[in-house]
Amino acid sequence: MLKKIILGISIILTGVMLAACGSVDNLSSDTNSSSGSKSKTQLTGQTNSGYYQGVIKNGRYQTSKSRGVSVQQESNQFNIKGFENGLLNISKNQFSTKEYIFQEGQYLSTKQVEAWLGRKSKSNPTGLNPKKSKSTNPKTRTPVYLSQINEQDYMTRTGKSLKLSGMTVGLAINSVDYYKKTQYGPTFETDISNMEVSQHGKEIANQVLQRLRSKKALKNIPIVIALYKQASDDSLVGGNFFTYSVNKQGASKINKWTAIKQKNYVFPLQSSQKGPSQNDEDAFANFKSETQSFFPNLSGVTAQAQYTNGSLSGMNINITTQFYSQTEIISFTQYIQTAAQKYLPANAPIDITVQSTEGIQSFLSRKANEKKFSAHIFNSY
Repeated sequence: MLKKIILGISIILTGVMLAACGSVDNLSSDTNSSSGSKSKTQLTGQTNSGYYQGVIKNGRYQTSKSRGVSVQQESNQFNIKGFENGLLNISKNQFSTKEYIFQEGQYLSTKQVEAWLGRKSKSNPTGLNPKKSKSTNPKTRTPVYLSQINEQDYMTRTGKSLKLSGMTVGLAINSVDYYKKTQYGPTFETDISNMEVSQHGKEIANQVLQRLRSKKALKNIPIVIALYKQASDDSLVGGNFFTYSVNKQGASKINKWTAIKQKNYVFPLQSSQKGPSQNDEDAFANFKSETQSFFPNLSGVTAQAQYTNGSLSGMNINITTQFYSQTEIISFTQYIQTAAQKYLPANAPIDITVQSTEGIQSFLSRKANEKKFSAHIFNSY
């Protein structure tokens, strides 16, 4: 049964990446043919060239019609964040933030995406997942491959009007399919190999492209389709995009795929693991040791690191504290700001979240190749 995911955190993060605090940019009014009324279109403004402007219509931000629809409730929140943020990064390589304006997906409805994510059957002929097999054996049954679909629309501005000029669609493919043999019985799992993830993902992508081209508005725009391999529910990191295809105007068949070599790690690594960079591991270990030696009231210091083509492309550090005093939080944040600049790698963006059981206490961030971390301390009133 299809369920909707509550993406509060993800929506907030996307909003931060897209919206600006400046004044909105008014565009021309569009006449609604069905009601005869006029709809006013505005832009959110832009904080800097690294983020897209967003679209506001009739005083409301254009939310996605299909966001959050999944085959099953996602228990690994890292998959959700990695899927949305990674897709946005792929889009930036094809649709410049200086030339294009972001609009949440408006061409795939919730109902349509729900049907596509279902298994193919007499009652659901458009299902992109294979027909259900009679077998319930984890090794012989037919698993569900496609788990999520995310649509992103990219607009260009001509004078005071906007037109759709590009689209990116992300397809999340399961690496593990979880299922029940009986309605209230235990959960079983079917492992899906990398070869199967790639093979079925590409087959599904071709079907999606053909269906998109059948829509009049999408016939002659470039469409990017990217494939994301979901991590298992018990993974401490999210999945990763492994390939994408740029399909020029009118193309209804994918002829070329471009590989993305990404892998995620959790620091400190387990003894059985080997990371791609001993220098990065040592840098994090020194940072962790330094902070824990000066501030003993820490429950844990961990990091999620992503590598693209063997190089560090991002790191998210989580520090869990037992601080209750505001002065302790201020002093600790100031100290780790200095320690992070001293020890952590300088060639990748890094976010540091300091939190306790009561919530986030402070947040530090630095872009790639910048020296200083910006910091914000959350006051409790």
